[in-house]
Amino acid sequence: MNTLRKIIVLGLLAITSTWVNAAENVVLVTLDGVRWQEVFTGADKALINNVDFVKNKEQLNNEFWHNNPEHRQQLLMPFITQTMAEGGVIIGDRENGSRMSVSNPWYFSYPGYNEILTGTVDENINSNDKNYNPNKTILELLQQQDEYKNKTALFGSWDVFPYIVNDKRSGVYVNAGFMPIDAELSDDADLLNAMQNEIPSPWHNVRLDSFTYRFAKAYLLAKKPKLLVISLGETDDFAHDGDYDHYLKSAKQSDAFIKDLWQTLQTTQGYKNNTTLIVITDHGRGSHANDWQHHSSKRALAQSEQGRKAFPEGIVGSDHIWLAAMGPAIKQADLVKTEQEFKQAQVAATVLKVLGQNPQQLNPNMAPAINEILK
Repeated sequence: MNTLRKIIVLGLLAITSTWVNAAENVVLVTLDGVRWQEVFTGADKALINNVDFVKNKEQLNNEFWHNNPEHRQQLLMPFITQTMAEGGVIIGDRENGSRMSVSNPWYFSYPGYNEILTGTVDENINSNDKNYNPNKTILELLQQQDEYKNKTALFGSWDVFPYIVNDKRSGVYVNAGFMPIDAELSDDADLLNAMQNEIPSPWHNVRLDSFTYRFAKAYLLAKKPKLLVISLGETDDFAHDGDYDHYLKSAKQSDAFIKDLWQTLQTTQGYKNNTTLIVITDHGRGSHANDWQHHSSKRALAQSEQGRKAFPEGIVGSDHIWLAAMGPAIKQADLVKTEQEFKQAQVAATVLKVLGQNPQQLNPNMAPAINEILK
């Protein structure tokens, strides 16, 4: 074989290799502020009986407590920790040699979602204020391609997501906060919108996750996006409120939503056997009764006199996160042990590689994919 032919063949092999294990679609689900401790060992003994955080100890213990941590794990999030882990991978059990953390220096939501969705760290994103993101998310980068035009979308419970995705510039479809569902997406749109208005959310800027999930599912079935992001938010807000009852119940319900989502994907033409599901959180939380409600770095709390006094070292451990994934592009490896800590910024490139894209071609500054979990 002459040199020119060798170059051509090698080039074609290199191009083909990026597509061999690609999936046609990705659904990325984020669960806001869910601690790795509950994901891997279930309900926390130091919290489930703490009257400061639990209104009905007996009921909560009946539903979530068992002396065996693996059993507790199954009581709380069985689909993620059993089905997804056994059929794919899970990362973040720090007690068993699996570690993942954020790269940004702040350890709270907007910086975390920017990191997840852009694959980069922007230290200037240092608040949760409604400022339009100057950085392009993978949703926007794909939206610019003909194949993905109007095939990327995000549904979120938190009303800051239109700014994180910069929907005005990007053209990406975003439904977040208390936005109604479009009538064309569901025969039940009027009912769902009425219920969203009638059922009060405990928070002024976060709707109940049931609406976010149901709206996203309707969009999935109606529009068939190739990249869909679903961001559930209740867990973080219940934790901030010190409401461990509802933090656990919301985590369990989120797991049930994800199970229903996977079953929907596997029974829907165009998604069955060619869709990868990835689940991740935007930040961790404190590890003890006095700090589990909170999350922020020492650098972030230095801007607050009260925060600095209460937590002079920041909320230690709130940079610790976890990830689960399954699908045709993902290895079947269960808990992935890590020699070096995986980073939140690697998620964006991982999504792109799953879709057969070249991440560095789209953004040379993007962190590399987590190749250890890809086939």
